[in-house]
Amino acid sequence: MDRTKGRVYFNCFGVAIVAFWLVMMGSLVKEQHFQDRDVAAERAPAAITIGSVQREWREIFLKDKKVGYTTHIIKPFEDGYFIQEEILLKLNLMGFGSGLYSSTQCRVNSEFLLESFHLIMISGAVRSHISGRVEDGVLVVETGRKGDERIQKIALKDPPVIGASMSQFFKSRELQVGQVFRLPLFDPSAMAQKEMVVTVTAKERLKIQKLTYDAFRLEAEIWGKKLTFWLDEEGTTLKEEGFMGLTTVLSNAARAPEGLERADGTDLYEIVAVQPDRRLPDPTRLVYLKLDVEGLDQAGFPQEALNSARQKLRDRVLEISREKVPPHGTYGLPSSGFAPDMTVFMEPEFNIESDDPEIMAKAREIIGEEGDPVLAARRLMNWVFRNMEKRPVLAVPSAREALRTRVGDCNEHATLLTALLRASGIPARLSIGLVYTREKFYYHAWTEAYLGEWISMDATLNQMPADASHIKLVEGNVDKQVEIAGLFGELKFKVIDYRHD
Repeated sequence: MDRTKGRVYFNCFGVAIVAFWLVMMGSLVKEQHFQDRDVAAERAPAAITIGSVQREWREIFLKDKKVGYTTHIIKPFEDGYFIQEEILLKLNLMGFGSGLYSSTQCRVNSEFLLESFHLIMISGAVRSHISGRVEDGVLVVETGRKGDERIQKIALKDPPVIGASMSQFFKSRELQVGQVFRLPLFDPSAMAQKEMVVTVTAKERLKIQKLTYDAFRLEAEIWGKKLTFWLDEEGTTLKEEGFMGLTTVLSNAARAPEGLERADGTDLYEIVAVQPDRRLPDPTRLVYLKLDVEGLDQAGFPQEALNSARQKLRDRVLEISREKVPPHGTYGLPSSGFAPDMTVFMEPEFNIESDDPEIMAKAREIIGEEGDPVLAARRLMNWVFRNMEKRPVLAVPSAREALRTRVGDCNEHATLLTALLRASGIPARLSIGLVYTREKFYYHAWTEAYLGEWISMDATLNQMPADASHIKLVEGNVDKQVEIAGLFGELKFKVIDYRHD
């Protein structure tokens, strides 16, 4: 299956989009209230009690093209409320029509503090299930399908609030221009925590569907990107504007689902692709690349991964050199005796389930009796390349799900290969950045394996090592991957030099 000349490059930043929308509409929020000072104010009790079922609908637009809608239901339940938030997206990704259905259900108490939640995300054949409950200051999170769950515990400093009830948070307060709210976010899709500061910046008139509202404009920043919200005087969210041209607008049950028959039009990946000042011929043969890079200094973006064994950043000049694979590993399999700082890359973690019986059995089947980690790593990469259908999805990657469905983009390829390597006793980690194809740099994910030194491996392209057009921006799981969202639309590349093998 030779697809290296076609649509083989499937971008990974779909997970960042998923995280962004869940933060805006259905993530967990640990709420604190600040106003013109740096110490926490006491929690204000909810001023409004909901006595009946309430429903809201919003339409989702990408650069003025409708691409989805959301529904929001809240109803009284025992001593609190039941909240459900559903998101439906239909997008064009690298020429493929891709969809995402997300449903967040939660139980909250009378002050809208979270008691439990369940999140489902479906994109084609790929499904993600995440549930959680609060127990004595700890969020107990379960991932995976029913009967096959994995448990993770996260300590909470403050009682969490579900993002779907944020509108109720604002409804319970009389907004004034100049108010500031600090909202430490917890995103269950990425297991990531991030503070968002929301400021009430103005009061203005807003027109939606021929109706004019008196609205408060609220502005926030997350991942270095500006978000803008408009609320009416009762606290109902009228409009939300995010980066990349993503917008939600208040709607109704009849209008919200209209116009979603086709997922054509603007390609989400093309919007954030980086086009250099000149073309790079034969990128898969690149052994050296030197770029002038603008835009890496975005607030809060970590730059540790920009300097590693295969790439160096000096001021704005980034140099990438394709490493050489050693003929043999410096250790044998099964492996032992690694330094403590290396063992973290051999352990299972969220969605890299290297201790899963199916993954362990598949790893043993693929490598057989091979004791050289270099040859074993190559076998594992070749297997993932040959057996995974290369198709973009909007979902949180999981090695277990990727092994079962055999479908996914670069994130599923990289996550599965990382888990198989760890299950075989080979330290491995995820790399997230950009790769060059079709005259642009697209966001991408691949794997690095420790074989005596760190060696890049791209299971989507079947490259070991990866060519020098692979620019690593961050290392780590999805909690790190969402950081690249702050770079969307900011990077500019000028080609200084390049060499082929």
